[in-house]
Amino acid sequence: MASTIRCDIVSAEEEIFRGDVQMVVATGELGELGIAPKHAPLITRLKPGQVRVILANGEEQFFYVSGGILEVQPQVVTVLTDTAIRAADLDEARAKEAKAEAERILANRGEAMEIAEAQARLAEALAQLQALERLRKNLKH
Repeated sequence: MASTIRCDIVSAEEEIFRGDVQMVVATGELGELGIAPKHAPLITRLKPGQVRVILANGEEQFFYVSGGILEVQPQVVTVLTDTAIRAADLDEARAKEAKAEAERILANRGEAMEIAEAQARLAEALAQLQALERLRKNLKH
């Protein structure tokens, strides 16, 4: 059996995942990270996007996170985020609607605060749509 490490994915509302995994793949501020058992301790910020876990049996599960913190300790990898959603539960129509609304605000050049908020919403909507696209690609294989 492959070596494993426990992974916890926790949002502000609930613990969305807890289990033994072979690997956790997430996007940090400086690029993609692959965390396997016996990885050196680490704390880094995460960009909004996909977190992929490879379970002990080789099955992959995908999650969308709104950013947050990834912490690696000797026995556990923890993802702390405001929002975590299983990729299969993402609402594509709502993500596309949020993307369109953010683009509209940016095109109309509203208040500086409104533009910053629209940019953040646009990044979040794009990250959700990318997570959905990756999920679809992986389901085809």
